[in-house]
Parts: sequence; structure tokens; C-alpha cells
Amino acid sequence: MKPLPRLDQFLTYRLHQVNKLSDKDSAAAYLAQCGLLLSEGRCLAAIGAFAPLSVNELAHRANLTKGQASRSAQALVERGLVSKEASEADGRGVVLALTAQGKPLYRQAIAMIAKRNDEIFGCLSEAEQALLGSLLDRLVAHAGRHEEEDTGDGAA
Repeated sequence: MKPLPRLDQFLTYRLHQVNKLSDKDSAAAYLAQCGLLLSEGRCLAAIGAFAPLSVNELAHRANLTKGQASRSAQALVERGLVSKEASEADGRGVVLALTAQGKPLYRQAIAMIAKRNDEIFGCLSEAEQALLGSLLDRLVAHAGRHEEEDTGDGAA
């Protein structure tokens, strides 16, 4: 029988390590540079990049739970950075977008994200970063297909 690999040899374990380390530093950077909690910064960035968004769409785009996205979006609304309007498509839903006050902070957050990206992936050449990017895209698409199958959300 083939011996089982050590825990630290699994790709999932190593991806989680990178995620944990980068989230810790990103949380500190969002707070220091933008005055935002990590979840608020992720929401601001997602709304700025993909608006208009519903809370469900925001949760997906910001990689948060619906509850985290809802609380963070509300905090951004209360600070005047995000507007919340009734959805024309769904009378019970809302649509989130940046306000004029939120747009400069979004640009600041995106600059911080670009800097963090360079810090994390700067040890890789441009070709290695491109390869890693395409591999991650494949993994995300693969995992997304499995999630759709598990939840029954896939098209019939």
C-alpha cells in the first residue's frame, strides 16, 4: 500500500497557507490605507469593479458569505461610500453601487490591491504569473462546475 503524503504536501493545504498569510497582510493594509475592515474592502472593490450588484452577487464577487456581504455593504452605505437602491428586477432586492464619495476610496483600494498582488506574486516571473493565473482560472472553473452539480444550480 502506498504511503499517504504528509499534510503539507497537499496543494489545498499550501493554497490555504498562502490565503491565510495574504488575508492577514491584506486586512492590515485595508485598515491602514483605506480605513476599512477586510470584508468592507473586498465589498468596496467588488462593487467598484462589477456594479450594479445585488447582495447575493456581491457575496459571490467578494468571496464572502451573504451575511458578511450584507453587513459590510450596510457599513459602506452608512459611511456614504455605497448607495443602496431598490432593484427594478426584484422588488424585494437591492442594487449596490459606489457613490461619488466612494469612487476615490475604490481607486485607492485598487492601488493597494495591485501593490499587494505584486508583493505576493513578485517572486514569480511574468511568465510564471501568467501560467499560475491560467491554472487558477482552470481550477476555479472546475470547482465552480462541481459546486453547481452539488447545489443543482447548473443548467439542464
